[in-house]
Amino acid sequence: MRPPTHILVVNGVKVRRPVFVISAPHSGADLVARAIKRTPGFHITMGRAAVTRVVYAFARRPSIAGSGGAPAVLRDAFAEAWQVRPGACAECPPACREAGGIIGSGPCVNAASLTRFGDATPDLIYSAQVLLKAFPDARLIQVIRDGRDVAADMLADPACLAWFKPHMLSEDAEFPNPFLGLRSAEHRDRWARMPSAGKAALRWRGAVRLSATLRRELPPDRLLTLRYEDMIAAPDTAVDAISRFLEAEVSAIALYGAPAPRPGSWRSRLSAADAGLVEKVAREELTRLGYL
Repeated sequence: MRPPTHILVVNGVKVRRPVFVISAPHSGADLVARAIKRTPGFHITMGRAAVTRVVYAFARRPSIAGSGGAPAVLRDAFAEAWQVRPGACAECPPACREAGGIIGSGPCVNAASLTRFGDATPDLIYSAQVLLKAFPDARLIQVIRDGRDVAADMLADPACLAWFKPHMLSEDAEFPNPFLGLRSAEHRDRWARMPSAGKAALRWRGAVRLSATLRRELPPDRLLTLRYEDMIAAPDTAVDAISRFLEAEVSAIALYGAPAPRPGSWRSRLSAADAGLVEKVAREELTRLGYL
């Protein structure tokens, strides 16, 4: 049976071809979301509590994400997150409000001109397969970045470091565990002893493997892959690709002046030991993607 063209209605608008921006942590999904978020007619959320709770539940428990009810749970979360009402932006994290250029409580979009929805919640990549079931006509944009630069940013982010504490890998943890980058329980003790740089490399490696799977499974009209380094070097070219993919006029202005670390900054931010460990753990993926 052909899937329906829309699943739900938000603020009187049928949700068609929603856009989801996914990546490993600190890989540039926020930059893409920033450009789309400031495009008339689009409502892109980032890190709303209703979505974040579901995303991390699915990431830590892949069996939940694989259940028959997972798509409905995710749709309900987005139905709540996408509501446009007075004060709605006050519920968003600072990164989302900044990306939309919002001062105060919003809302960040004009409900009367709303036509498309989307989301770029951190770690949404671990829910990619559920997204495709929840929204059969979804468009995915994934961003790839040098794993060494990613590791440098993760090591400077307390929220990322919190996931590396030993108790995060409990005795009832499920394997394989893409969220932490582990394939089996046999690696549990090694992971617990590993420096944070190695755990960051594992997280990046697990995410880019999911990205590679999506590239194999989805046609070009459903998935667009961008490199962070190319976006920084040529914002106009990247935005042109996004515009063609979404069939919308996305402006590159939002990318100019956006806070974004320069490619290769890992050389001054990672110690020699940490850089060597990241390259050792993720050598296969760094090589395949042309970073080594």
